[in-house]
Amino acid sequence: MTIALHIHQDRHDAPVDPAIAALVEAFPLAWVVSRNGEATLATPLPLCADYDEDGRLAAFVGHFALANRQVAALREDSRATILFSGPSGYISPQHVAVPTWAPTWNYTVARFRCRVDLDARGNDAALRRLTDKMERASGGNWTVDQVGQPKYNAMRAHIVAFRAEILSCDASFKLGQDEHIGDFATIVAGLGDDPLVEWMLKAR
Repeated sequence: MTIALHIHQDRHDAPVDPAIAALVEAFPLAWVVSRNGEATLATPLPLCADYDEDGRLAAFVGHFALANRQVAALREDSRATILFSGPSGYISPQHVAVPTWAPTWNYTVARFRCRVDLDARGNDAALRRLTDKMERASGGNWTVDQVGQPKYNAMRAHIVAFRAEILSCDASFKLGQDEHIGDFATIVAGLGDDPLVEWMLKAR
């Protein structure tokens, strides 16, 4: 059973850890979590990452549906936590020859403390940026203009863009980093083509 690698970075620390950058780029769907008095509000949203000139992860750009009650809450209190989760999975003792080896769960997660600035003037840029990024990743070439101007105008009118400035980040990568080399090899072999394998190999 392994321990997790924990990483803490403040906004003005050295350039973002490559594992954190890889996580937010490869798995852009995140939970945006904030408070509304005593209530906790959370919305899953795909986000684009902004980096500064020194390679530090500076902010996330996305958009809410304007009808989402989290919008009003963030206008009152701009603090938010943004949660990313990458590959994860159960690691069975069947993959290890040691009889006393206990099962565990490997995972890749990151938590960002942010300040959210809502600004409808960024709606067009936010929609185009997100769509272009996702289309490139999927090998497509669709653009928002293909829906026609009337429909696009209606879509744009029902959202509000935001930029979430990153204040700090805490990430955990539990990927078998401290497993005995022989046990690690049999675990990887047992997982086959599970997405976890690529991340486990990179973490060694």
